[in-house]
Amino acid sequence: MTVNSLQQIKVLGQSIWLDYMQRNILKSGEITRMIKEDGLAGMTSNPTIFEKAINEHNDYDETISKLTHRGISAEDTYETLALEDVRQAADLFRSVYDGSNGRDGFASLEVSPHLAYETEQTVTEAKRLWAQLDRPNVMIKVPATREGLPAISQLIAAGVNINVTLLFGVVRYQEVVNAYTEGLEERAAQGKPLDRIASVASFFLSRIDALVDKRLDESTQTNIGESTHPLRGQSAVACARLAYQHYLDWVESSRWQALSKKGAQTQRLLWASTGTKDPAYSDIKYVEALIGKDTVNTMPPKTLWAYRDHGRPASRIEQELDEAYCLQGKLNELDIRLYAVSEQLEAEGVQKFIVPFDKLLKRLGQR
Repeated sequence: MTVNSLQQIKVLGQSIWLDYMQRNILKSGEITRMIKEDGLAGMTSNPTIFEKAINEHNDYDETISKLTHRGISAEDTYETLALEDVRQAADLFRSVYDGSNGRDGFASLEVSPHLAYETEQTVTEAKRLWAQLDRPNVMIKVPATREGLPAISQLIAAGVNINVTLLFGVVRYQEVVNAYTEGLEERAAQGKPLDRIASVASFFLSRIDALVDKRLDESTQTNIGESTHPLRGQSAVACARLAYQHYLDWVESSRWQALSKKGAQTQRLLWASTGTKDPAYSDIKYVEALIGKDTVNTMPPKTLWAYRDHGRPASRIEQELDEAYCLQGKLNELDIRLYAVSEQLEAEGVQKFIVPFDKLLKRLGQR
């Protein structure tokens, strides 16, 4: 069998996950096929994905009808549907999880986006969902807000696998790494095992370029409304490459090495929001540039299919580092601050999950 582009990425040390979850593909055998033929190693979900899956497909109608007749609330109906899907996804990937010694094979479920700024409620909710899912190869998604950071530490210490989400900047990523490390150190201090604790830090890409490009366009409009600024489309990949450099430094640190000797696994960077939003850019822009060892790329179906069709796998994540380091200074000269960009995108990201989450609950309530 010919090794396709997605399988070649795996050889280069990057895991491919699918940024999509819908009941039909779980039941149809499609995921099993992708595991075998494409080397697919995991799945992620979020409120937007579930809203589209449940509201736009009839696969859930029978279960919704049964729950409605039992008088189950909209919130509990959503949770029942989501838990069923994530459990089934985890079961489909269990062989991947076992075969990778707990490194891959995960399915993710998000805590309510309404808890993004509530530390203790996030911890309570994440522990409850973890227990309800009752699978070793699931991750609970917790946003990388300031309030989310201590929640991440507490949950890792408690033995809950965490997918840290809504990361948009290098500074906050460094804080996430510290939160993960603190959680492991606390767990080790309690004499508990570290070897099966798993976590990824999901760094969102296309939204960074969308916002920075908008500001660049505003500063360089031509008479016909077209931007010619040479920095367009560079910010997301540059930030991701600098985050990866921090990852490499962290795994070499004495602090991490002490945890590694106790069996701890590194928290890998996961490239998220990898579907290209600007049609002027390659449809595989956020895959090609960021292939590298010990990373994950979670792709929406359209991006995954595109890469399977015309991807050119090569390890590129450490290319053009000088340009990446210089970019922040160039943007500062234009009064574009990447830290402020990440803060804005984080706040917007929380709202972009709340809106579809509430829309889904409203629709379920109507039904």
